[in-house]
This record gives sequence, C-alpha cells and structure tokens, in this order.
Amino acid sequence: MNEQTITKLIEMKMNGMAEAYEEQSSNREFQRMDFDERLALLVDFEHSRRKNGKLHRLIQAASFINSNACIEDIEYHADRRLNKEQILKLASGTYILDGHNLILKGPTGSGKTYLATAFGVSACRQSFKVRYIRLPELLDELTLAKLAADGSYRRLLKKYTKVDLLILDEWLLTDLTTDEATILLEISESRHKTVSTIYCSQIDPSGWHLRLGNETIAEAILDRIIHDSYQIMIDGEISMRERHGISAR
Repeated sequence: MNEQTITKLIEMKMNGMAEAYEEQSSNREFQRMDFDERLALLVDFEHSRRKNGKLHRLIQAASFINSNACIEDIEYHADRRLNKEQILKLASGTYILDGHNLILKGPTGSGKTYLATAFGVSACRQSFKVRYIRLPELLDELTLAKLAADGSYRRLLKKYTKVDLLILDEWLLTDLTTDEATILLEISESRHKTVSTIYCSQIDPSGWHLRLGNETIAEAILDRIIHDSYQIMIDGEISMRERHGISAR
C-alpha cells in the first residue's frame, strides 16, 4: 500500500510529499506522532520543495550575471554612503507593487550591478518575474527584430514590457540614435506606473537628456522615469572591484 501511495503521489507531481512519506514509512520515530502532525510535515516538505523550485526557475529566467548577489551581503562601508534602512525597505518589494522605479547611480566599479542584482534576487524571492539585461544588448536585440518585419519586434517588446522588474544595466553609457530612443520610449511608456525598472547609470539623471538625442523623445522618456523613481547614489573612495580584487586578497 505504501508503494501504491508513493506512486500516486509521483503521478500527481507531488514528489516532495512522496519523498517525505517514504522517509516517514522507514523511520519508526514518526510512528509515535499522530496523523495531523505527520500530515503537516508532509505538506510542509512539499510546499518547501515547490517554493524552492519556483525560486530557482525565476532566478534562472532573470539571466543575472551573479545570481548569488543578495541584500544580506551588501557592504555598508562609510565612504559608500548607503542608507541601510532605505535599502531594506526597498528590498521588501513595495516599490514594485506601486509601479515605481529605482535609479542606481555611481562611478564604474562602485557596485551598481551587484546592488541591482541583489534587489532582483529579492524580488524573485517574492515571486516577481525579473529580467536583467545590459541596455546596449537590449537595443541591439530589438533593433534587429524591428528589421526582420515578421512580427518578432512586437513579441519581443511585449516580453520586456510585461516583466514585473526589468533591470537595465549600463544605462546611457553612449549617445543614442533617434531609432534607439524611440524604442526606449515604447518600453518606458508601456511599463509606466504598472511595472518597475531599475536603471544602473554612471551618469546623473540631469545628464540623460543629452544622451537621448531627440529633444521631444528625451522629454517624453524622462517624464515617464524620473518622477516615479527612488534614486540611490553609490559613492566610494575605493571601488568595490578594488576592494575584492586580487590585491585585496
């Protein structure tokens, strides 16, 4: 009967419960527990297995460069001037529920990508769908799809506009063409006030206007980003790459 029960659990894709039930059947210690206690353990094991599996799939789908980044490991050195209370509050995910954005600004090597990824992993833990991508890579992908004229551009655009949290790294490192700025306008318009975006930039938002080129498009993009964003400046007399580089070890 035990084997039949385990087989049925596996057929119903309740592998965690099947594994826990098999353990209970072979361990006499569990026989001393009443039915409700044993059932609760079976359900807890299955729930934990499914939750961990879902988290793994969400993190994998996000395409993080470093999926081990986490809020708990952020380093609050005095020269970085990070507000721990603000970061922990944002990590709770309320900004995503409110459809707000984050702007992480600071010099190269300051840890913008790590912090953005930590926020991304935290969002995955809360079952939000996340996608990390460098802006140059995103623009190349969408520009090629636009040239294909087979409907792939709209499908790809929909993919990036529907994700709960989009992380755009290397934001506006170089000047954009009018076509590239138009693509960003479509994305920012479709995501405005409904889902969230994290922008990682070496440039303060006051200088974004020049990089976007077309004045009318630039105004439209900035209007949909700046006013709904929390800004975090990541400072540092020593870059994080230097702190964790070969010389430091």
